[in-house]
Amino acid sequence: MILSTHAMSQIGAVVIGRNEGKRLITCIESLMKFAKYIIYVDSGSTDDSIEAVKKIGIRVVSLDMSIPFTAARARNEGASYLLSKHLELKYLQFIDGDCELQANWMVSAGQFLDENDNYAIACGRRRERFPDKSVYNQLCDIEWNTPVGDALACGGDALIRVKAYKEVNGYRNDLIAGEEPEMCFRLRRYGWKIRRIDVEMTLHDAAITKLSQWWNRAKRSGYAYVHSYYLHGNSAEHFKFKEVRSIIIWALLIPMAIVVLTFSSLFSLVFILLYPAQIIKNTLKLTRLKSMSISLLLLFTTSNILAKFPQFTGIMMFVFNQIKGKEGRLIEYK
Repeated sequence: MILSTHAMSQIGAVVIGRNEGKRLITCIESLMKFAKYIIYVDSGSTDDSIEAVKKIGIRVVSLDMSIPFTAARARNEGASYLLSKHLELKYLQFIDGDCELQANWMVSAGQFLDENDNYAIACGRRRERFPDKSVYNQLCDIEWNTPVGDALACGGDALIRVKAYKEVNGYRNDLIAGEEPEMCFRLRRYGWKIRRIDVEMTLHDAAITKLSQWWNRAKRSGYAYVHSYYLHGNSAEHFKFKEVRSIIIWALLIPMAIVVLTFSSLFSLVFILLYPAQIIKNTLKLTRLKSMSISLLLLFTTSNILAKFPQFTGIMMFVFNQIKGKEGRLIEYK
């Protein structure tokens, strides 16, 4: 499916990345049939990314790396450039440089937003390009299989209405992660809606092959949860309170109870058994929602419980940064 020239002129694409190599060119080429205006925002690449992008005629914005990098700042700078040059833009497609846009996505997403003025964002199915390359890639693919319908948030790949984006002043530059759900929270406060439509959106190359990468990715999510709670926890929604509470319970309170009771009571065994019980409970819930094998679901739910521990380290990192008055720095996992 190919968009008309008029429709393409209303869509701008913001690609962000660093040292993405061939994946970046694949990403940009997948956009060129659907968006007339494309900007690539580079965050200090040391490979030939910038030169390669310029060779295919795409404008490049290089971030000032003396300022702490965040994906949020990269997306905002790309959007700011496009919107200052092309006033006719109606939608912005945000996409990470390690992703490839799927052929039917832009037409379907654009049509949905055209027909539903109260929706700010359309997102779809992001898939892992190499799910069999590692167990961690496979976990990402399962994680991205979110329910179709109205959603509380989107991820980094999404088609966003310019009017809505401007209304909330885009992403928060200071968030090192979780900038998409936080912006979606503000959009929803203004009455906007987010929709996950039943359409293939992007292929993503997570490239997670080591336990340390999985750990850092989880640590970053813990940092994002508590930072978002710090910003909006007092709202009627108590934004991200459940996530932060869950991490503290499973990674701190229950282990403390086990240690305290180990030498004085058999109740410590009860607390230990809470972990497998929770894994089984969550697996049974997902069997009604996702069409995949029990073994994969068990792997996913086990990973979610184990991830509470690196997530807790992310929470503590945020707390220490607040005490010291330090800005958060990007937690990289690849």
